[in-house]
Formats: sequence, C-alpha cells, structure tokens
Amino acid sequence: MPGEPHADVPSFLPPRLVDRAQALAARDARVVLGIVGEPGAGKTTLAVAVLAALRERGVPVAWLPMDGFHLGDASLDALGLRERKGAVETFDGWGYLATLRRVLAETDHPVYVPGFERTLEQPIAADRVIPPGPALVVTEGNYLLDETEPWAFVRRSVAEVWYADVPQAVRRRRLVDRHVAYGKSPEAARAWVAAVDEPNAERIRARRALADVIVPVG
Repeated sequence: MPGEPHADVPSFLPPRLVDRAQALAARDARVVLGIVGEPGAGKTTLAVAVLAALRERGVPVAWLPMDGFHLGDASLDALGLRERKGAVETFDGWGYLATLRRVLAETDHPVYVPGFERTLEQPIAADRVIPPGPALVVTEGNYLLDETEPWAFVRRSVAEVWYADVPQAVRRRRLVDRHVAYGKSPEAARAWVAAVDEPNAERIRARRALADVIVPVG
C-alpha cells in the first residue's frame, strides 16, 4: 500500500496477539484496532509489527495514524498552541472521529486519509489510502482512551485498544533522541520533554487500565 511501511515481525509481538488481531479482522467487513501509548512508547513500532504479521498471514490490512490529524502550525499559532504541540487540544479530534466513521462505513471505494511528515512536523492531506473491501484498519495515537469529547466517541468506533507499554526511562530517552534528531539541541529537547511531553504522558498513563490489552514494546 502506498505510504505504508513494511517490516519483519519483531519478537515482542507474540503469536497469540497476532491471532487476536486476526480474529478481530474476521468480525466484520471493516474493523478498526486502536493502539495507544504515551509519547515515545512505541505506538508506531507496534502498529507496523501488527500490520506486518497480518500481511504474512494474508489478512487485508490498512494503516490510519492519528498523527495526520495534528493541527498545522498556522492553526496552532492562531490558537496560541504552537508550544503545546502534541497535547490533546492540538489535534483535530472531530475530524479524526469523522474519518474513522467514514472508514467503517465506506467500504466500496478508497478513503484517502492524512499522514504526518516528521521532518516538517506537519500533517499531509490525503497521504494514505484505505482501500475498498474488507480490512483490519490499524490506527494509533495518544488519546484513544481519553474520556473527553470527541475522544469518548472515538473509543466506540474502535473494536479494541492495545496499550504500548515501555519502561519510563527508555521512553524519555527515546523522546529526547527523537527531538534531537529533528533539530532541537539536547537541552531544548530535554526541556520540551519535561514541559510538554510528560504532562501528555501522565494524562495517557492515567487511562492505561481502560485498554483491552497491555503490550510491552522494547
């Protein structure tokens, strides 16, 4: 599928979880599996692993990252939220919900969805496609278990939510390394993690018990 990664299935994804995802795919013509986790926890790593494992079994799959629903910088500037990028209020949650509903309902034609360009730190319109026909759609993002609107409605559109779990020290180190890789100084990266990423992580972690499955990632 254009724009979708391919990967070997890593050892942290046991066959029982692949079986579980495959069983979800058999429920209906179109089912969404959600993957949630704190910033730096490995949500995308887990999503890519599930996609790869199901492709190996011949299960039709597609990928819908929530990152594509980040507000662009112009909108963030207008709202005074540029320095909060990644917080729940910096996403187009209603747009994400509408897209999930389209993906579930419109199975007879392609549904184009946005992606996210890490280098630019910007959403890209119609960057991915959910093809027509049956598929398990894997979506991953920070706030799939949040209980505020519209996120509570998002949860109802997702068959299951898996929580990507990782030791906190590992997660924070990954975040600092990521910010440095995309242009911040080490000092600025650590400051951003402390001021922005960690409050978001605490909000997500508070809802960990609401997940259907906890998956250790790395």
